[in-house]
Amino acid sequence: MSTAQPDESRASFEGVTPDGKLHTRPDTEVTPEDLILATGRDVTPDTLKWAERKLAAEGPAAMEKLLP
Repeated sequence: MSTAQPDESRASFEGVTPDGKLHTRPDTEVTPEDLILATGRDVTPDTLKWAERKLAAEGPAAMEKLLP
């Protein structure tokens, strides 16, 4: 019995970005605004406070937890 996948299954992966290219690490300091925008939220006084606390607690790893 063959374990090969049908052509339709393989075709669904065409154009998908390889995992190795999805990981990010900014060359610059992560700002609270960067962190907010990475979550898809709007920059408001409340989200700025949240992002500042998160960055103070986690550092740049906070961004890495949001983005692969």
